[in-house]
Amino acid sequence: MRRGYMEKSGFRVLVVDDYEPWRRFLSTTLQNKAELEVVSEATDGLEAAQKAKELQPDLILLDIGLPKLNGIETARRILRFAPNTKIVFVSEQRSADIAEEALRTGACGYLIKSHVASELLPAINAVLEGKQFVSLGFMTLDSNAPLHHHSVTIAHCHEVSFFADDVSVVHGYARFVESALNSGNVLIVVATEAHRTSLLQRLEADGVDLATAIEQGRYIPLDAADTLSRLMINDMPDPIRCAKLIGDLVMRAVRVRKRNNARVVFCGEVAPTLLSRGNAEGAIQLEHLWDEVTRTHGADTLCGYLWSQLPGRKNNRFFQRICAEHSAVRGA
Repeated sequence: MRRGYMEKSGFRVLVVDDYEPWRRFLSTTLQNKAELEVVSEATDGLEAAQKAKELQPDLILLDIGLPKLNGIETARRILRFAPNTKIVFVSEQRSADIAEEALRTGACGYLIKSHVASELLPAINAVLEGKQFVSLGFMTLDSNAPLHHHSVTIAHCHEVSFFADDVSVVHGYARFVESALNSGNVLIVVATEAHRTSLLQRLEADGVDLATAIEQGRYIPLDAADTLSRLMINDMPDPIRCAKLIGDLVMRAVRVRKRNNARVVFCGEVAPTLLSRGNAEGAIQLEHLWDEVTRTHGADTLCGYLWSQLPGRKNNRFFQRICAEHSAVRGA
């Protein structure tokens, strides 16, 4: 966490969820931060309200689907007698309507559980600085929601996954693509010809109607080598070319979005292709430029690298620099 607001000696946290392994996961994650102290846990809404009244915690991580009293009603009750407590909802509910209602209680954030690994600590950073945090997947919320008092942090996702072999790459991409399409997002896959072909076969075998997604413009397959050639000048990525090409792709994808809160998502291996050619410095610079441009346009990315591209793994200095250019690291 940044030092700017950590002048207080510590922040007291109440974790509320009826699933014990999930409570344990959240508590363990928070206990790794010296500034955060988990003072108690609760398993239902009534217990949460009672403990919040007694303990007056600085922060509550609150599920929505709770026994006895649902999370939204629990939040309303808590904020009546603990108005200074900050509440962040942590739920698998992905409905924008539910998220809007949750934030109207006066809560400061809304996290989707499947994104907690990468978003929990940034969310806590934001809300303890007086901002609101909305999880990846909710691009916009109803203007009647209480967002006008604070700036809203929308998570920017630029993740990297490391894979053992080509089969693992295709499997990882397939899971990512299916999740993105099921969420209504527009997906741009920039991969090698071999990976695109294998991915197509895998998705069709999984029952994904890729032909319709391509026809609707919701699945855009591109060749990594061809895309890379359009980004480079003298063996290095050019900022102007990157801004134009990536920006044009995002705008193309935005025009076919079915919902305003849908995201534009990239998946592939443009920088990894550059690394496979022995141009590690160019790959790192491209990751940096890619992050800048996609952040500006509100687009997300999953990059896939093979471990064989990084001999020595964690002792490889390029591995550390590649990780530093991403918001989350998988498979490391």
